[in-house]
Amino acid sequence: MTLQEIIKSLDELSAEEQASLMNVLRLKLSRISREEQGEAAKNEGETFWQGILSFREAIEKEGIVFTDEDFADLRDRSPGREIEL
Repeated sequence: MTLQEIIKSLDELSAEEQASLMNVLRLKLSRISREEQGEAAKNEGETFWQGILSFREAIEKEGIVFTDEDFADLRDRSPGREIEL
């Protein structure tokens, strides 16, 4: 049975049967959506981690070494913008 045939056969169902079918389809779509969102979140985390690993690999390949001295004077110690009260 093709999708078009299934759609045409819906007209033969009673209103109660159509409503029941809609509820079943909504539940199924909701479950699929939650599963896809879970996979997307998992893939996003994996992508982030892959980015970190790639960065570390590039740093090691270039022979770059970071020490605390490299970050010693990066803080802006100014009091910030002037506030008028």
